[in-house]
Amino acid sequence: MTQTRTDVLALGNAIVDVLASAEEDFLAAQKLTKGAMMLIDEPRAESLYAAMGPARIISGGSAANTIAGLASFGGKGAFIGKVRGDELGKLYRHDLTSLGVAFGTADATEGPATARSFIIVTPDGERTMNTYLGACQGLSVADVDARAVENADIVYLEGYLWDPPAAKEAFRKASEIAHKAGGRVAITLSDSFCVDRYRDEFVGLIRNRMVDLVFANEHELKSLYETADFDTALAALRAENILAVVTRSEKGALAVTPDGIVEEPVFPIERVVDATGAGDLFAAGFLYGLTSNRETRDSLRLGALAAAEIISHVGARPDISLKTLAGNEGLL
Repeated sequence: MTQTRTDVLALGNAIVDVLASAEEDFLAAQKLTKGAMMLIDEPRAESLYAAMGPARIISGGSAANTIAGLASFGGKGAFIGKVRGDELGKLYRHDLTSLGVAFGTADATEGPATARSFIIVTPDGERTMNTYLGACQGLSVADVDARAVENADIVYLEGYLWDPPAAKEAFRKASEIAHKAGGRVAITLSDSFCVDRYRDEFVGLIRNRMVDLVFANEHELKSLYETADFDTALAALRAENILAVVTRSEKGALAVTPDGIVEEPVFPIERVVDATGAGDLFAAGFLYGLTSNRETRDSLRLGALAAAEIISHVGARPDISLKTLAGNEGLL
């Protein structure tokens, strides 16, 4: 991995997305929980793929999507994640490095195939994810490039990494190295079901200051503080005295800062085509704003713009230059 200075270094699951459209009854027939991310094994992955309709194969993975968005704004990004040296792994590496993102993690030479997430998109644009982690689970402490971590302004960690135990240790090591080097650490909580699984540990990361910035959506925040009331959850988050960003779908987003709460509405679009990656790209815009020393409100607006672009088409990587789009909106 190149040792030049980077704005954001992300650690995440390197996953190829397999997307198909389906009606609500398909979810019921396959016993899928709408809007959730469920972990599946290889036999289930094969049976689900066989049942799906025509699909598009696009590189994905939450943290990698964020770094792809950051690069589209013109930011300097790097990624640590594990793929197998198979056909999908080569496609994944090409897609990320072609954006100018440094991706120096060595391929797995044996074991499970490159990870795949089977994403069912219903007519309302909601996405239901079923993920076979495959080679992702091989990410370990040995893959954490200390120099790359030290050279990043912000290290961005994906909450989904809490599922594989070895990746969890890689996460902790990266946070420790970043803080010793004077850098900042951000985490995205990823999914309310993920929060349900690791609530106490995530709260511990916040209260032990292993992270400096938290990204969550409304559902994840409620899950974190075990309440159905958003205002109660927000008050609990404010009491943590940490920088945080909370997205609320059509209600916009807000940032919790030492000076109070800053709110920003969504960017209007004609219709939601596919919600896959909306939170990932919102984080990309906010992180780009943060690392380029923009005001909190401007960072939120960049996040809202990126999220609007991504939900207007299928797939979780930008179709057009976010830098150009932001410039046209007078944001850059």
